[in-house]
Amino acid sequence: MISHLSGKLSKLRKDSLYAVVDVSGVGYEVLLPYFVKRTLEEQGDGQQVDLEVYYYVTERHPKPILIGFMREHEKSFFERLVGVEDIGPTKAAAALVMSVSTIARAIEDGDVATLKRLPGIGERTASKVVATLRGKMAGWALLKDEGYDSLPSQPRTQGLDEIKEDVVLALTGLGYRRSEARARVDEVLERSPNLKNEEDILREVFRAERP
Repeated sequence: MISHLSGKLSKLRKDSLYAVVDVSGVGYEVLLPYFVKRTLEEQGDGQQVDLEVYYYVTERHPKPILIGFMREHEKSFFERLVGVEDIGPTKAAAALVMSVSTIARAIEDGDVATLKRLPGIGERTASKVVATLRGKMAGWALLKDEGYDSLPSQPRTQGLDEIKEDVVLALTGLGYRRSEARARVDEVLERSPNLKNEEDILREVFRAERP
């Protein structure tokens, strides 16, 4: 089992949440939660990275998945999150678009509205997260981490094309093919052209899929 990777970031993919870390000539494909990818994007390819790794493999999913984190507390929080029913590692990684402390505080406060802003987390799943983890998140909620929130409540000062790309990236992290993700986003914006931020677009994509 792999618990840590130290090497050079040889490829940070623009169209997915995956990166490749070169460790002594061996390239490891690592799935990065959204907020971790954003941090690494600021530094660029070729940088030296030290990642804490969550190693996931089961009989139903025999191909190992490596999920990378910058800090141990991020990994331990992730381990708690994937223990919630209906939240697997891939879904959890795509959902982590806010800092650990932000999400932990929402859980402790029973703030379902904030949790529903996470990609792929509807009201039912958000309520389940609160029911399962509330009262167990105090340590993470008090962290003085970046307070990073890549889905702010107000529209970001960026173009619509960039916002669309961010939404497509979040959807590919949830398992959508890139072409399918782009088509879903375009359909939503054609129906609702006034949507101006990632949160609202993602919510409409998921709402459209409900029976």
